[in-house]
Amino acid sequence: MSAPTPRPGRLPRSPVVLRDGHGQWWLVSGAGSILATDPAFTSTLDDFATAVAAADQAVADLHARQNTPSGSGAGGVR
Repeated sequence: MSAPTPRPGRLPRSPVVLRDGHGQWWLVSGAGSILATDPAFTSTLDDFATAVAAADQAVADLHARQNTPSGSGAGGVR
């Protein structure tokens, strides 16, 4: 399986937004928006967003496994 890719949109609990189709990070506040252009900063944002996407996928996989009937008859994990 390939690594999860970040979805466009706001990173949870942060003022940064990944714009769809452009791969550009924007810092957003009530006063306006500014494009993030520092390569080290945007690389860190990419890495963090990828980690969040992987964590979201892992949680979804766990929920799916918990909602799948097991063949053992024991009915789950102790």
